[in-house]
Amino acid sequence: MTDNGTQNVPLIPLEKLIGNPAITSIRISPDGRHTSWIAPVNGVLNIWLSIDGAEAKPVTDDRLRGIQHHGWARNSRQLLYIKDQDGDENWNIFAINIDNGETRQLTDQSGAEHAVAANFAGSSRRRPDEVVVGLNIRDESTHDLYLLNTLTGERSLLQESRPQIHSWHLDRDLTVRGYTISESDGGKSVHMRAGGEGEFSEILRWGHQDALSSGLHGFSADNNSVYLIDSSGRNSGALCLLNLQSGERTDLFSDPDDKYDVDNLMLHPQDYTPQAASVYRDRAYWTALDDSVAGDIAKLAAHQPGDFFVESRSDDDRVWIVAYIFDNRSTAYHRYNRDSGEISYICSVRPELDKQPLVPMKPISFRARDGREIHGYLTLPEGASGPLPLVLNVHGGPWTRDSWRCHPEAQWLANRGYACLQVNYRGSTGYGKDHINAGDRQWGRKMQDDLTDAVKWAIAEGIADEQRVAIYGGSYGGYATLAGLTFTPELYCCGAELVGPSNMETFLNSIPPYWESFRRVMDRRVGVIPRNADGTLKDKADYSEEDRAELEFIRSISPFNYVDRIRVPLLIAQGANDPRVKRPESEQIVDSMREKGLEVEYVCYEDEGHGFARPQNRLDWYHRADRFLAKQLGGRCEDSTGSGAAG
Repeated sequence: MTDNGTQNVPLIPLEKLIGNPAITSIRISPDGRHTSWIAPVNGVLNIWLSIDGAEAKPVTDDRLRGIQHHGWARNSRQLLYIKDQDGDENWNIFAINIDNGETRQLTDQSGAEHAVAANFAGSSRRRPDEVVVGLNIRDESTHDLYLLNTLTGERSLLQESRPQIHSWHLDRDLTVRGYTISESDGGKSVHMRAGGEGEFSEILRWGHQDALSSGLHGFSADNNSVYLIDSSGRNSGALCLLNLQSGERTDLFSDPDDKYDVDNLMLHPQDYTPQAASVYRDRAYWTALDDSVAGDIAKLAAHQPGDFFVESRSDDDRVWIVAYIFDNRSTAYHRYNRDSGEISYICSVRPELDKQPLVPMKPISFRARDGREIHGYLTLPEGASGPLPLVLNVHGGPWTRDSWRCHPEAQWLANRGYACLQVNYRGSTGYGKDHINAGDRQWGRKMQDDLTDAVKWAIAEGIADEQRVAIYGGSYGGYATLAGLTFTPELYCCGAELVGPSNMETFLNSIPPYWESFRRVMDRRVGVIPRNADGTLKDKADYSEEDRAELEFIRSISPFNYVDRIRVPLLIAQGANDPRVKRPESEQIVDSMREKGLEVEYVCYEDEGHGFARPQNRLDWYHRADRFLAKQLGGRCEDSTGSGAAG
């Protein structure tokens, strides 16, 4: 049993940490009259609506995985949302008429010979009853663009696509103006045309070094210019304006130290001028770009000690819905009336959690073995002292980052008596292109070294007990967990992971057809499965010497091929319908471990995908992990009745 001063701290129930929020995703209608949000109905997340400030009522009745994403149509008469089937990510789009509550399914997969997934491509206040959606009906591997009337459901083809196209660019009138293509070298190029017709021509090209830190961010009001985040000629992604007619480029905002990328941009909802931008260092830092909002940004920053984000605005820009992020209490929503200057509290996302013994999250940094500065966050148990059992909690992606917030897993682990260490290893985003690109072809290698060096740093600092270190994560974090137990087996006493790829050969071979542009990114950043000119897999009999070397490299970074190195217990979870990391990725390593007599616990949720949306499945997973870590690390856990138990 862990005795580090935390035994008298009340145990936080898992339901309060990772169960459904009381409310989330608050959105104001474009006309500023109505408000919507997501909240539970009989334990399942659904959309709620308040019309003209009246008492809110649920307007959906999902009884399965719940609704995760919604927003307003530009006409303020409809709510739009997406839903898939048991986590398969074959999304359909639905519209709710707020006047009569009727729901219309706007896209339909029935009748197609392959899986059809819909995505939002654009909307405009200038065409309030229409949206543009991408549908891969014609060709499984690419999403053609359709103009869709949200009131009638009628749709018409706007533009056929092709697999290499990463994204389409629509101007403020929903005219198809251009596209970004993923190039075979890992870079990308932007192609534009003057109006709605004619040939597209290349106007921008970023090599692979700039590809993940550069891209388009929307058109100006007159459609003659585009906003860019661009790292060309610098380390960090900077905000720029590119005039499409003259080619003139104007720098608008960048991190003065050229270390952090522009993270968020606020454009005026009507004239589309840049109002404010942020960079995310250890926390979010906003800069006003327009004098008319400088006082607003300063006022919001001073109102609460947490970081703030403007999540929704009325079209007249007079009312903002603002989310305040904290490390030791739940996110809180506020309504900001710019005319009166009043900032009024709306609600906490998890009010019951605010009554629990939450602890702060501390930004940290250390030097990796090659001298690279690595940033992250450390969350310690309340009242803890001396070397502690440590859980290295590895973020997914990998092209994303951990951030300062009330992280439910960090709070869970700290409350159980463990130090929780989260690391923005090389390949993580936000720290400039040098940091992202340093992760190229480093899965299981230098990216893993950063995690190893983080653990050694924590041990050297007296934070971690070297005999009780666990590694934990999902998706890429799941891969890193398996890599940790196979490539540095002496470092960890156990591992727990969900939906992590185990065999890079089978993982890279199973990328869905409609992710062709993403496959090109994986080729450059991870490893290449040899293919023919038409994209089909090469027969191994036709492999060149270079092909054989590449396959050997891919196998060398696959934890599955080193199962016999695992020395410690492992807990694995999988969603049966996961389209990204498919079920065999978990089951092949589980089967191999069992054949070798190694200790592994495995659970597969038949109605889940890449992550667990159903509250009962999330709770089941975290209860399993709770018990598993308590047994291996000697911490505390909650039994199935919700009461405390010692490991």
